[in-house]
Amino acid sequence: MLTAITRAVSPALAECELSFIERNPIDMTKACAQHHAYEAALASLGARVISLPAEAELPDSMFVEDPAIVLEELAVVFPLGTETRRREAESLAKAISPFRKIESVKLPGTVEGGDILRVGRKLFAGLTARTNEEGIAQLRGIVQPYGYEVIAVPVTGCLHLKSAVTHLGNNVLLANRTWFDAAPFAGEFEWVDVDPAEPHAGNALALNGTILFPASFPRTLARIEAKRFRVMPLDIAELQKAESGLTCSSLIFEAP
Repeated sequence: MLTAITRAVSPALAECELSFIERNPIDMTKACAQHHAYEAALASLGARVISLPAEAELPDSMFVEDPAIVLEELAVVFPLGTETRRREAESLAKAISPFRKIESVKLPGTVEGGDILRVGRKLFAGLTARTNEEGIAQLRGIVQPYGYEVIAVPVTGCLHLKSAVTHLGNNVLLANRTWFDAAPFAGEFEWVDVDPAEPHAGNALALNGTILFPASFPRTLARIEAKRFRVMPLDIAELQKAESGLTCSSLIFEAP
């Protein structure tokens, strides 16, 4: 069964880490409503949603994608690049453990799941302020025995690799190619470039033949639809004030 692990919005969300956007007031009522709508969208597309309780002392804890990656054979838990977020991994690992065996990257390696773009058996790993070379090397050592290739991708213009590029399916990538080195992807993919007026529009979540996409980027949405993808727009305007995309708020995998 397609399974999605999510976590309720922390009441401390307004204190979240920010790197590439300015801090603005967050309407918590709207933020929670938008997160509930996100969970409902996942369920409507066939996912069994396991919603974990909020972590009141961990502002960024709704971003469950960052502390782990779940593959068919195992899950890998990460020490996050931001020290204040590292406690998020413990409860998330407990939630994953009924479904997968767990291995871990160890400090001084750091990895955040927002930097890991999976396309089939390839894991493109963003080199960012949050994910370092040692972390990528450890991840490579863990997953290579299972037939995965890990490919480092330098990122310069945004928080995570998946802030700039995500996989829509059918070998098509949605991207802002000014924010990362596209050379590791050369010759393999077709591109949908974000509209220049919407530089933050590179993050989309493909699920069961539908692309979940922020309603705040209508020009890029039209570009995706022009490639004959079915798009479901979602209002995540308050969550975007916390540097949120659509992939970062869930861990999605097949499970019994």
